[in-house]
Amino acid sequence: MAATVNGVPVDETMARYSDLLFGTAITIYVLAMAMFLVSLAAVRSRKLADKSLVGAGVGTTETGARTPGKLEQAPRRSFGDKLGNMAYPVVIVGLLAHIGSIVFRGMATDRAPWGNMYEFISLTCAACVVAGLVVLRKPEHRPLISFVLLPVTLLMFIGGRYLYTDAAPVVPALKSYWLAIHVSIISISSGVLLVSGVASVLYLIKMRWGTQTADEPYDSLVDGTGMKGFGGAVRRVVAHIPNADTLDRLAYKCVVFGFPLFGLGVICGAIWAESAWGRFWGWDPKETVSFIAWVIYAAYLHARATAGWRNTAAAWINVAGFVALLFNLFIINLVVSGLHSYQGL
Repeated sequence: MAATVNGVPVDETMARYSDLLFGTAITIYVLAMAMFLVSLAAVRSRKLADKSLVGAGVGTTETGARTPGKLEQAPRRSFGDKLGNMAYPVVIVGLLAHIGSIVFRGMATDRAPWGNMYEFISLTCAACVVAGLVVLRKPEHRPLISFVLLPVTLLMFIGGRYLYTDAAPVVPALKSYWLAIHVSIISISSGVLLVSGVASVLYLIKMRWGTQTADEPYDSLVDGTGMKGFGGAVRRVVAHIPNADTLDRLAYKCVVFGFPLFGLGVICGAIWAESAWGRFWGWDPKETVSFIAWVIYAAYLHARATAGWRNTAAAWINVAGFVALLFNLFIINLVVSGLHSYQGL
């Protein structure tokens, strides 16, 4: 069924399908996040049990040799491993519903489906999930997707609950092919950089309350040292997170991909600004904070290649870029008045 908004037909049936798939995607993401968290805890608990058995000498002779002529059974996959393997395709199903929501939104309005704040957040979150699935595709890294889904579901809930806009044509100023180019590039790069920010936050938490190696936390958990009080509770949770070196590499890889893409998006925005407003750069609040975020990520890459800055200092710079992105997404778009304030973009 089609309705007319500002003289432009809008397919209300497609719009309803889009809204339904959007809510379905949030529900599936929450389910997958819970499955990954349970998987993470179960896998680490299995490792602790295995370490206890090894320490007690179970399954070996006094000299540590295996029994000659005896065929050992292949190790069975733990419940955590199985649950993690099941959760990964669940996220893919949620992503398909999410992408379907974006596609139906575009079909309903016959335009690029990122013309307002609600649609922009939806596209950015979809890009974030895609980046998480690709970067964390290895089985041992998959439980970390839960920490990617946490901000994604939060952003989608805020977008659907407080920033939702009915399917409608965009304002005249946005009726340009640059809408499809500029906003899509910025959304995709922002989604990838958000994954990097999550990895750096986990890295700093691991460095503060955990250890840099994969095995040391489990030693202290097995013998009970350093696990009392609030600090002990935090360390028990942090022990479930993969080692800091892995988190640091994941964050770096995301920035290496997302940084040049973000820069390309800024350049495309400048070209569009010259076409729409007669100047390439006017230090509009959105332009200014985007430039600041770009400089921060450039500083992160430089620090990552500089001796003495590669670890915690570089991670803090990446987190600053993460904060700048979120500030640019919400505060600049919704609070500060500027040329990008209309339609939430």
